[in-house]
Amino acid sequence: MLKVGLTGGIGSGKTAVSTLFKNLGIPVIDTDVIAHDLVSSNQAVLKKIVDTFGQNILADKTTLDRKKLAQIVFNKKENKRQLENILHPEIRNEVYRQIQKYDSNDTPSHYIIIVIPLLLETGFREIVDRILVVMADEKVRIKRVKQRDKRSLDEIQSIIANQVDDKKRLNEADDIIENDSDFKELESQVLQLHKKYMHLSTAAK
Repeated sequence: MLKVGLTGGIGSGKTAVSTLFKNLGIPVIDTDVIAHDLVSSNQAVLKKIVDTFGQNILADKTTLDRKKLAQIVFNKKENKRQLENILHPEIRNEVYRQIQKYDSNDTPSHYIIIVIPLLLETGFREIVDRILVVMADEKVRIKRVKQRDKRSLDEIQSIIANQVDDKKRLNEADDIIENDSDFKELESQVLQLHKKYMHLSTAAK
């Protein structure tokens, strides 16, 4: 089963792209969803985060205030590294578990999409066979995030500054989706890649 790592900067449209693949019947593993579930349902992981960053990152006794944590993490690289050290081993284990689950189906999919926003910033490169980068102009991305998350411009720029730049993404990409246009154009690009991945998977067998 071909493993395609889907990545891109904040606001580039990774969720829209992964949803289009899902609508084509392709399994999608999303590391953001895994991370969200970990801090919501795994008390041991939440305790490690609270022990590292303090009680003030909690909205109540058992719920993480993600915005407060984001402010702490994106203001200092050492904080970001500490959070990654807690979450990434757990996320990696869950990704492998889900890959194994999809691969052991009676009729496994030809390929799988693994959404990894920080694929190039972390050690997740070894998990995937190909890298698909979603690109969008930075002004477009900032506008999308403002509308979606109600974040301030300073917050968004801080997040962007903590991610690799577009040049690095393009250098690492096997495939690219340009997401500055309308939804129909996005659908068309996903469909073309779907055909390509189906062909690559079949040819590899």
